Amino acid sequence: MDVKDAIRQRRSYRALAPVEISNETMDELATAAGLTASCFNNQPWKFVFVRSTEALGRVHACLSRNNEWVKNTTLIIAAFAKKENDCVIKEREYYLFDLGMAVSAMQLQATELGLVAHPIAGFDPAARKKTLGIPEENTLLVLITVGKKSENMSLLTEGQKSGEKDRPPRLPLENIYSVDTYSEKLSVKPVH
Repeated sequence: MDVKDAIRQRRSYRALAPVEISNETMDELATAAGLTASCFNNQPWKFVFVRSTEALGRVHACLSRNNEWVKNTTLIIAAFAKKENDCVIKEREYYLFDLGMAVSAMQLQATELGLVAHPIAGFDPAARKKTLGIPEENTLLVLITVGKKSENMSLLTEGQKSGEKDRPPRLPLENIYSVDTYSEKLSVKPVH
C-alpha cells in the first residue's frame, strides 16, 4: 500500500472487533511514530501500549459516556508528551504538534496493517495517567483504540452508527488553503 492509499483508506471507525495484537505489530506501530519528524529531532512522544485484559479494564473504567464501543478493542495506546522535552520558540510550543504527527504516522501504519487506529479524547486524563504510571508533568493527549473493522454496532449510539457507513464530510479545499495570502472563504460546510 502506498501512502496515498493509506491516507484515503484511513477511517476512525467505532464498530471494531478484537484482534490479536502481536509484539511485532506493536513494534511496527511504534516504529512508524518514532520515524516522524520533530522540532530539532527532539522526539518528545511517549506511548503506553495497553494490551492485557486487566490493564484494559482499568482504562475502560475512566472512559466518558458514549465510549462503550472502546470495550471491543484489544489494544489502547496512551499518547503523551512533556513540554520541556521539545522546542519552545517564543509562544510556539511544539510538543503537542510533534506528538500529533507521531500519532498520525501510527494511524497510517495501522491502516496498512489492516487495522483501525481511532484516537479518542473522551476519558479522564488524570485518572488514566495515575493508572498507567505516566508522570504528572506529561500531557496525556489522546487514547488510541486499535482493532479490526466490524459490522457489529451493538455498542454504538444511533449517531455513531450513522457515521460508520460513509466518511464524515470534509471541508472543501477552498476552506483549507489559499495561495500567497490568507483568504476567508464563504463556504464553511463540509462536503461529502
